[in-house]
Amino acid sequence: MNVTKVTAFAPASVANVAIGFDILGFSVNALGDRVTLRRAPGGKVQVRAIRGVVEDLPLEAEKNTAGRALQALIESRKLPFGFEMEIDKGIPLASGLGGSAASAVAAVVAANALLEEPMTRIEMLVAAMEGEAVASGSRHADNISPSLFGGLVLTVGIDQPRVKQIPVPEHIHAVIVHPHLQVSTKQARAILSRTVNLSDFVWQTANLAGFISGCYTGDLDLIKASLEDVVIEKQRQALIPGFPEVRAAALARGALGCSISGAGPTLFALCLETDAPAVRAAMVSEFASRDIKTDHWIVPAQSGGAHVVSCE
Repeated sequence: MNVTKVTAFAPASVANVAIGFDILGFSVNALGDRVTLRRAPGGKVQVRAIRGVVEDLPLEAEKNTAGRALQALIESRKLPFGFEMEIDKGIPLASGLGGSAASAVAAVVAANALLEEPMTRIEMLVAAMEGEAVASGSRHADNISPSLFGGLVLTVGIDQPRVKQIPVPEHIHAVIVHPHLQVSTKQARAILSRTVNLSDFVWQTANLAGFISGCYTGDLDLIKASLEDVVIEKQRQALIPGFPEVRAAALARGALGCSISGAGPTLFALCLETDAPAVRAAMVSEFASRDIKTDHWIVPAQSGGAHVVSCE
């Protein structure tokens, strides 16, 4: 193989999308992580450098999401070589934008370009999920899948995952507002109740089905009526100061729905492209009234997934 060095980019992502806890997510390629790999002898993973908006991450491969994903790949493919890795973080730590997933995804996409026999996307997904488990304590794909595949993605199953990209009407955009707070995924999962009321289960199931149906048929009214989380959001909103007011402000400016991105504290709102600037301004203003600074983006609800940036 002539290629000796590969750099790959993996975008941020919004997980859950309110009504699809651990199974639904969409990519946000306004920001993301880059991973550069070289082949190394000995079947080991060596993390040489971590740069960018987050630097104090573990250099031990087994404690690093990208490192563990590569270890899983080496184990599954029984590779006779390992990797030297450099990580450039573009996603803030504990932001709810899938930073741990993006590093793992970028690593396996870069590694794939260094293999004699390329992996399928599902093989890459499975390896990346092993890395995500380092950060969250469990394997789940709601950040991994959209970061890898791009767009709005439904993932069914863990051991044998099935991935379906869901079409979104072109005029729907996403407003992403990241308050300068940190909420760890493990913390946000730990507060969740292990039981769900039957009525809430029925309501949430109907909302998930209605949202997906609305996306396929372009039914904005059904999307708006369905984009409401009645299970997870009410448990996690206490971790985000001003959440009810920010959500209300977004809806008042025309958002189809507004909820927590992944474990938080980032919030997202889906809206028509024409309403997006007003929705963003309202959300940012509500956080500012509480002296909370924010980063914010307006992005298409459909954007690309992970890809190789350069090969040498």
